[in-house]
Amino acid sequence: MQKQKTALVWFTNNLRVHDNKALKDASQYDRVIGLYCFDQTLFESTQFGLKKIEKYRAKFLMETVKNLKSNLNTLNIPLFILYGRPSYLVNEFCLTHNVDALFFQKEYTFEEVKIIDEIKSSLPSNVKINEYNQQFLLDPDDIPFETDSLPEIFTVFRRSIEAKCEVKLLNEIPSMPESNLMADKCDVEQIEDLGFKAFNIPYHSAFQFKGGETSGINRLIDYFYKTKSLQVYKYTRNGFIGDNYSSKFSPWLANGSLSARKIYWEVKKFESEYGANESTYWLIFELYWRDYFKHLAIKHQNDLFKIGGFKHKKYDWKQDPVLIDQWINGKTADPFVNANMVELHQTGWMSNRGRQNVASYFAKDLKLDWRIGASYFESLLIDYDVHSNYGNWQYVSGVGNDPRDRKFNVKLQAERYDKNGKFQKLWLQPSLF
Repeated sequence: MQKQKTALVWFTNNLRVHDNKALKDASQYDRVIGLYCFDQTLFESTQFGLKKIEKYRAKFLMETVKNLKSNLNTLNIPLFILYGRPSYLVNEFCLTHNVDALFFQKEYTFEEVKIIDEIKSSLPSNVKINEYNQQFLLDPDDIPFETDSLPEIFTVFRRSIEAKCEVKLLNEIPSMPESNLMADKCDVEQIEDLGFKAFNIPYHSAFQFKGGETSGINRLIDYFYKTKSLQVYKYTRNGFIGDNYSSKFSPWLANGSLSARKIYWEVKKFESEYGANESTYWLIFELYWRDYFKHLAIKHQNDLFKIGGFKHKKYDWKQDPVLIDQWINGKTADPFVNANMVELHQTGWMSNRGRQNVASYFAKDLKLDWRIGASYFESLLIDYDVHSNYGNWQYVSGVGNDPRDRKFNVKLQAERYDKNGKFQKLWLQPSLF
């Protein structure tokens, strides 16, 4: 009798069933097993004294993994949830379960690539390795640029891809037979298992996020079809208060529980039913920006994390602990900055307009080492994406690809986007609301 072939899908930042090419191809094997590893190093302090994942990200991630397990179960695919070092856990799993092929998402940044290289180097030679680009709207092979010739100006990049590129259709995932299900293992079931206490988000938060593919798709349906908020996205996206001033898809995009292509094709469906306008285009425009930061990271490699950035520029950066603590705790001289920082500290969320302002204030007013601000964002933001986070911090700090090297006038920004000070009162004097 011929041996059954077993495929292992190692989930990282592709925590979804829909539009998952790795899962689709793995389903061609006789047996399919899913694996997610909570990487213990992400819950340890870094060089700046911050955990890479604090409680907000941990809660959102926990909810996402649980939802993934449930959705995989509907396809008769088990998900093992383990805690430790992925470079060890994945290899041990392959040996224990006689895995014939390993499927996972391709990565491009240093820490993620290091883990993948360690796994590859210690896997048994008979295990076939399959890597997939699953985090892009347009894969590196789909864009009309070689890596070294990627434009340093977004507008040049955008115009070229709009003229020359087509977005691929979604991958449909087949079910496995019921016999594929098996007894699995779950090391981590609640955030207390990761060293955090349970908590609640303040009622006046801009959005009560819940992790998982199901919640992400529900949010998409709500924002597009129930509220029709997509029709005015361009004109409300710089808001601060409420559910629908922006799409808020970024948390699900960040851990891959919602694919960029799913959003793109849903926009196209919406346009066919209700008509295209500047706002429907602008949401796709923002997906292009997200892709651009990923492609820039591939081009510039570890310069993404270096103090001189993509431009290799030298500034007299400070690491003043008093100023850093004041910024983190919303105790600076600027109430608009403070309100945004308090919101982040209490919810794990901040608007896009808020991020630009507090980052500019940190780097260009306080002249603090931008990497510390980026690390703080990494720790708390539930929509942390390595490429967008560090790319945007470079952009605002003057070491990235902003051709004009702008500095935000925070006072004028507050007057324009928070005219009556309602947002500032909400977070600095929440008892008033």
